[in-house]
Amino acid sequence: MAISPKAGKKALPSDLVNIQKLITAYYTVIPNIDDPQQRVAFGTSGHRGSAFGGSFNEPHIAAVTQAICEYRKMQGYTGPLFMGKDTHALSEPAHQTALEVLAANGVTVKIEKDDAYVPTPVISHAILTYNRDHDDIADGIVVTPSHNPPQDGGFKYNPPNGGPADTGTTKWVEDRANELIRQGNVDVKRVLRADALAAPTTQRYDYLTPYVNDLENIIDVEAIKKAGVHIGVDPLGGAGEAYWEPIAKRYGLNIEVVNKTIDPTFSFMPMDRDGVIRMDCSSPWAMTDMIKLQPHFDIACGNDPDTDRHGIVCSKGLMNPNHYLAASIEYLFTHRPQWKKDAVVGKTLVSSQMIDLVVESLGRKVAEVPVGFKWFVPGLIDGSYGFGGEESAGASFLRKDGSVWTTDKDGIIMNLLAAEILAVTGKDPQQHYDAMTEKFGTPIYERLQAPASPEQKAALKKLSPDMVKSDTLAGEPILIKLTQAPANGASIEGLKVVTKSGWFAARPSGTEDIYKIYTESFKGKDHLALLQKEAQNMVSEAFKAAGV
Repeated sequence: MAISPKAGKKALPSDLVNIQKLITAYYTVIPNIDDPQQRVAFGTSGHRGSAFGGSFNEPHIAAVTQAICEYRKMQGYTGPLFMGKDTHALSEPAHQTALEVLAANGVTVKIEKDDAYVPTPVISHAILTYNRDHDDIADGIVVTPSHNPPQDGGFKYNPPNGGPADTGTTKWVEDRANELIRQGNVDVKRVLRADALAAPTTQRYDYLTPYVNDLENIIDVEAIKKAGVHIGVDPLGGAGEAYWEPIAKRYGLNIEVVNKTIDPTFSFMPMDRDGVIRMDCSSPWAMTDMIKLQPHFDIACGNDPDTDRHGIVCSKGLMNPNHYLAASIEYLFTHRPQWKKDAVVGKTLVSSQMIDLVVESLGRKVAEVPVGFKWFVPGLIDGSYGFGGEESAGASFLRKDGSVWTTDKDGIIMNLLAAEILAVTGKDPQQHYDAMTEKFGTPIYERLQAPASPEQKAALKKLSPDMVKSDTLAGEPILIKLTQAPANGASIEGLKVVTKSGWFAARPSGTEDIYKIYTESFKGKDHLALLQKEAQNMVSEAFKAAGV
């Protein structure tokens, strides 16, 4: 995909979303349930859409929340529901809609005491710590579309395991919500806003303090303090903004938040590669400002609006997410002696092969799962996964004692880990990765993406090993053709083809109307280009075969 001339530059006024019109659309646009694009649809992490397009509107949120109420009652969850929101414009009205439905259903809801924003990992942490100490069972909701553009909204359900709901749960909630919408939401219970806020089941809760105070049990904050690591943080206008200074104060860390602006248009953001405002802290275009500021800090980092993603900037610039995952894994599995000796590394099948090489050198094993953090949840819960990470810059890992911290991605601990690595080893994560390349070689990893219709996305999900007629890929014998993940046999909703020196995977996005081709080569740019060409040809053939 060509790089837009707007990439890395600030948006013009004409590029900004009209927040007033967006909120009006949330309340006034009635979704057409017969249009697949306007139904409730849970992707890899919740339901996402835009009010303008009739895919994220009040009827959707009312119906999804009612479905969650019915689901948790059916499951016997009688504890509180922890609910947080990020800084996207649609998060506030959706949060309020959900609260009105939850209150009408008699669900005890914990909302932030100052009506502030709550990061995704903090909700996961709250659920898990509550369920550890209580007999009744808690769950949660996070109102966020993650790093998506300002006009988007998102709504995610986290069950008692604290992580993104599995496909069985989301399928039930999705089907029930669409049924409710089709019936005009007549079976949705709801009270007025004032009554919801005044309800005894609506309880104010301090999310920040327990999370911040617990960080010392997962991060070596004392080492960071002792080394005096100067940390620069750009929350990219997200929910994490309010957390960094309390963390600095609590542990005596030298942290500087370089941008404290909260603006639902995200007008301060450099535009992404495609000329769209997207708060993706793994994008060098979106992180332009932080990259320029890096020389002022020992470690610079960023997060997305719900703070579940991380972006690490070292002296050579923004680290590729795969590179940082590899460096983090090497460090953690050599500096966490209380973890289980047989704890494995969880990785998504589109993450770098460098991770496999590093893990093998450590005498550990890799568990390769489909895209989506939900696949790491069981392993993190029981401590059999020491680490779970995605190529899209999302990861979490265990506490120092080997017990679960979060079962959702946590951008805060991943940022702090970079500082710990520097403090303890004297080398930043990029230097550690550079040493890996001297030992294992230098892979080149690229992800391509392009617009895709729902029909084209469906065709990609039907890719199969049989469609690969050739015995070679980019001049090498094909070793593996995968449509199911090795760790659990779950569908990858696409295809992965592997050779000795490279691989590609093709799959539709679970959250946007695009498809993605992931490629990696250990033989250089020319080999990577050949991989990409053959992968794109295969996708084109799939579209032709499906008539789309």
